[in-house]
Amino acid sequence: MNAHYLLAMQASGGGMGLLAGALPFIFLFGILYFVMILPQQRRQKKWTAMLDALKTGDRVVTSGGLRGTIVALKDDSVHLRVPPDNLRIEVTKASVTQVTTADEEAKTKAS
Repeated sequence: MNAHYLLAMQASGGGMGLLAGALPFIFLFGILYFVMILPQQRRQKKWTAMLDALKTGDRVVTSGGLRGTIVALKDDSVHLRVPPDNLRIEVTKASVTQVTTADEEAKTKAS
């Protein structure tokens, strides 16, 4: 008798209870989207635009910490001239994390 009574109670108010139960999860997903997902998408677009704008003569920093000047571009790789011995190395474009300018280099050397 008790089980039938509980089933009848759940069946009669189940629609509103489901919405009230799902509301916190929807709210949590909205917060996660604006705090984590949206900023990551913006960073990804900015990084992709930076890779598309690479040109010969740009000074770059790779994810491994190598600093060099671009001497040649290929579809998915970059040839860098790395001081002090002017070594020429090939790295993937995806490993380029930053393009540095002369002004930025002067600031870091002055510090």
